[in-house]
Amino acid sequence: MKIGELSRRTGVSTRVLRYYEEQGLITPARTTNTYRTYDEQDVVRVEQVVGLVRAGVPTRLARVLLDLEDTRADELAASCTRQVAEMLAEELTGLDERIACLTKSRRTLCDYLQRTEHATAVLEGAVAAPATRS
Repeated sequence: MKIGELSRRTGVSTRVLRYYEEQGLITPARTTNTYRTYDEQDVVRVEQVVGLVRAGVPTRLARVLLDLEDTRADELAASCTRQVAEMLAEELTGLDERIACLTKSRRTLCDYLQRTEHATAVLEGAVAAPATRS
């Protein structure tokens, strides 16, 4: 599929898809006339990137995470420098802080909505189960 179709399938603009390519997050194949071509794996990859970015993960870390998920090799961990390990630990701390903040905000919204007359209609299943985890 071409970039326009990938954009329609994922809801991501072609401009952002090109940015993801520049950042090494996606790597389309190229036809002989240099058009980008994508397949189903690219759809999944873009959806993963979008999920990470929406969660507040910077694209530079998203690339590292996706590469780690793709590789999962012991040799990769053995080749991790101290500098990279420190960067990843710092990012992990930041993720934990964002998760804590989002969890608190989610709890506040859920508690408020549950007190409204519309709670049953708007919260059907979507909020009830996760709210009990907190």
